[in-house]
Amino acid sequence: MKMNGNTILITGGATGIGFSMAAYFYARENTVIICGRRGNRLEEAQKKLPGLNTVKCDVTDPEGRKKLAAYIKEKFPAINMVINNAGIQRDIDLTTGLKGLEAGESEITVNLEAPIYLSALFTPLLTGKENAVIVNVSSGLAFMVEHATGMPVYCATKAGLHTFSMAQRKQLAPLGIRVVEIIPPAVESELNPEGRKKRNAAGTLRLISSDEFAAKALVKMEKDADEIRL
Repeated sequence: MKMNGNTILITGGATGIGFSMAAYFYARENTVIICGRRGNRLEEAQKKLPGLNTVKCDVTDPEGRKKLAAYIKEKFPAINMVINNAGIQRDIDLTTGLKGLEAGESEITVNLEAPIYLSALFTPLLTGKENAVIVNVSSGLAFMVEHATGMPVYCATKAGLHTFSMAQRKQLAPLGIRVVEIIPPAVESELNPEGRKKRNAAGTLRLISSDEFAAKALVKMEKDADEIRL
């Protein structure tokens, strides 16, 4: 696939894998838009990449998602690539019942509901575009839950996103929209810092940099891989 001359929206693009992908595409003469909830992080990202476009948006908010799609349609009508990257991860003790589930943000809403609904909102905007792509960032933990039983909902949402991506790929193919699933290993990022600190203390966590991961994954995407595992 063509990796330059695209107009690309990346959710959760101010930090971690999202920002590394933004930097990769930015360096290859694409129009890159990142969105996120934290205005200060968006500003920091734009200082690092002065030509980067930023939009403050909470992808868990149904109205926020609709406003984002409307904004992109108006300001960036050439949009031909959407990367569903925003995600959270929590350690959850299921033995505590509702207490564990309700102690923080909903991984179901962020990791699964948001990319499904954003895909639906942007499919009409991508239809008929050259090099049209939807990228869903899942996780290796969708397939290796035995190594992450402390993060049961995260694993379930990423497994759900994997299944959704397979069905989405078949349904959108007649529209000329390619669906790519990127499946990261453990990558250096702000994801679940407390849980990672605990696992680092136990010496069980090995991380690669987000820049290294993005470079390797996007090279595979350029070669037309639909399911990218590292």
